[in-house]
Amino acid sequence: LTMGDWNLLGSFLEEVHIHSTIVGKIWLTILFIFRMLVLGVAAEDVWDDEQSEFICNTEQPGCSNICYNKAFPISLIRYWVLQIIFVSSPSLVYMGHVLYRLRALEKERQKEKACLRAQLEDLEPMPEEHRRVERELQKLEEQKKVNKAPLRGSLLLTYVLHILTRSVVEVGFMIGQYLLYGFHMSPLYKCTWTPCPNTVDCFVSRPTEKTIFMVLMNSIALSTNGSMGSRTQNACLA
Repeated sequence: LTMGDWNLLGSFLEEVHIHSTIVGKIWLTILFIFRMLVLGVAAEDVWDDEQSEFICNTEQPGCSNICYNKAFPISLIRYWVLQIIFVSSPSLVYMGHVLYRLRALEKERQKEKACLRAQLEDLEPMPEEHRRVERELQKLEEQKKVNKAPLRGSLLLTYVLHILTRSVVEVGFMIGQYLLYGFHMSPLYKCTWTPCPNTVDCFVSRPTEKTIFMVLMNSIALSTNGSMGSRTQNACLA
């Protein structure tokens, strides 16, 4: 992803941040600071030479490419980018519901303001009632400035469901990474695939660094998953 793509995703998640609980704000902070920053600044450099430095002790044409394809069916950098995108995607549904509720609330406020203004015209001889209606109008204007939908009813249900969905997606990607690579990058890959003439030893570049980043990214995934569980509980108790 380019810097512009990250900024676009960041702007979108910032909107989710506005309409989230306190624990939700912590989750977004972890997602941005630990995942995107680590992935964009550090981890990408570790995998930059992934294919060029994948050396096999054979000169058989095509053998090295086949072995690399089997050793790395998908680049972990691209896998983690997909993980961030898919984990963030349920927020689209939640934000759509938030925008719908905001429009509905604005329509309700406009109707209330129209009724209150009509009352003002009929209350000229009654100063006390006139001041009360003006206070209600001012309160409606202040609510408009807040521009935040209350987290209750169907919006609360959508909020909880989108957290649970993200949690399931997060766990799914963690299981997927475990099935593909485990949580340790071996420095040696023994390849027996055609067209290699026999068992070929292939050497992975920077295996220790890659292992560290694999553990780090999975630790972040676990921590965000734990915070999402807390968010669900807090939202239900709200």
